[in-house]
Amino acid sequence: MSHGIQYRNIFRAVAMTILTMPVLSLYAQQNPEPDKTIQKGNDFYKAKQYEQAEAAYKEVLDKEKTNTTAAFNRANSLFRQSKLDENKTALDEVIMNTDNSNTELKGKSYYNQGVGYSTQKNLEASIEAYKNALRQNPNDNEARENLQKALMELKKRNPPPKPKENKKNQKQQKQQPKMNQKEAEQRLKLLEQKEKEVQQRLQNEKSKAAAGQPKDW
Repeated sequence: MSHGIQYRNIFRAVAMTILTMPVLSLYAQQNPEPDKTIQKGNDFYKAKQYEQAEAAYKEVLDKEKTNTTAAFNRANSLFRQSKLDENKTALDEVIMNTDNSNTELKGKSYYNQGVGYSTQKNLEASIEAYKNALRQNPNDNEARENLQKALMELKKRNPPPKPKENKKNQKQQKQQPKMNQKEAEQRLKLLEQKEKEVQQRLQNEKSKAAAGQPKDW
């Protein structure tokens, strides 16, 4: 999918199994029904039946609102249906309900938010989302690559003003002193030459005057 710039792995895949979290594991032992429903949603998702997948994940969330696996997968199915605003809200809930120690899921959620924002051409928000993904997982090369691309596209969209006039004025200011110095030297030479000519003329006139005067006795 192309949206101006190419993003690698444009959306992180659904969690195909229950995430390794104590609360979810305990719940699965007591009631395996959410696991089966999530798996059904995953099957729909793999078959690109995203609306049915969303319904399956929502079924789990209606009974267990903090099931982050179902919430994360539902957010992905919303993205595949181009429901980008709902996708963003769903990922916000995943991030809010995910324990801070689970940096992997938080990082993936932020990453997917970044992709959603990039799809909407909201580069500022996507940049912040990718930064958050990297805060959760500094080794996420895909988040770093997409961050760099988003920054480059934002720079292209909002290029800094080119100070053409300033550069022209600066160039003129730099050139002006050189020209003045050159002109001053030329004028000085002309003045010196004229002064020599005047002195020579005066000397000649004095010589002539001295030759025409009578000698004193």
